[in-house]
Amino acid sequence: MWGKLSAEEKGTVHEQLEILQKKDWKELSLDEKKAAYYVAFGPHGPRAPTSAPGDGMKILLGTLALVGVAGLLSMSIHGLAAPPPKTLTKEWEEAANERALEMKLNPITGISSEGYKGKGFVTSK
Repeated sequence: MWGKLSAEEKGTVHEQLEILQKKDWKELSLDEKKAAYYVAFGPHGPRAPTSAPGDGMKILLGTLALVGVAGLLSMSIHGLAAPPPKTLTKEWEEAANERALEMKLNPITGISSEGYKGKGFVTSK
């Protein structure tokens, strides 16, 4: 009902409640206390809800639509992209390992060290 009142009526009610609140709280009726609390802390003005019922579903569907569009865009860009460079093939990486062993690269902790058990430069499957 508070939201339907005009500004003048709200001012009048507010003034009446201010007068009532100056009395001892023990003398106020339960309805007067509820009215004072609602006017002070009710869901109106700056404390009014910012979203209406059903907004959660709209937000969920909008988010899913945007994720879908992003996925389609990513797939289309991936489909149009150039093939990976030849240096990313497993054979090329194994050849880089052989070259590193020939050049004795990193003899302390790396591929040329004694007992090395790592994959070296091989990162592809």
